[in-house]
Amino acid sequence: MSSSLTIALTGGIASGKTFVSDLLAEHGAAIVDTDVVAREVVAKDTPGLAAIVEHFGAAILNRDGSLDRAALRDIVFREPDERRVLESITHPLIRERCVALASQADGHYLVFVVPLLVGSGFIALADRVLLIDCAVQTQIERLMRRDGETFEGAQRIIAAQPERRARLAIADDVLQNDTDKADLGRRVLRLHRYYLSLTGDRPAEQ
Repeated sequence: MSSSLTIALTGGIASGKTFVSDLLAEHGAAIVDTDVVAREVVAKDTPGLAAIVEHFGAAILNRDGSLDRAALRDIVFREPDERRVLESITHPLIRERCVALASQADGHYLVFVVPLLVGSGFIALADRVLLIDCAVQTQIERLMRRDGETFEGAQRIIAAQPERRARLAIADDVLQNDTDKADLGRRVLRLHRYYLSLTGDRPAEQ
């Protein structure tokens, strides 16, 4: 990887990771989003999708042969063992593609957006871990508003992810996102300036 500083950006579902990564990109960071890559490696007619179908069966396909994400998500959220099988298929493919993209990235510093960082191999690639954090109730409200989830469905999705305290334990930097976007934007800018100072581009500004 060409960047002198690599950040792993993580957080629970509906915590605001995309908003923060978009702001960092506007400030000149190179972004590699594992969610985007995760879709690429299981697209129609890919070896990744073929491996998933081999294990889970053709019932997780749409009529056009693409992955029915809702059907697969329903399986893996209900059955932790099946989620681990899915991860064993997709994680190596995602990591390989992300490393390739990182080697071509151009920016002040590199940001890997990794929702499920705990237990993944991406920690070893990062100099610092940035956690976007918010209260569980905030996550539930956002999932219900954004994705139309029921209260119980939102709770189930959150429960399937690593605990909040596990994410906090690995974080070097934490951005709390229970307030408005303008306030968060100001704090992202301060953090960006700090990251620039770590690269030697310029000193941190307060």
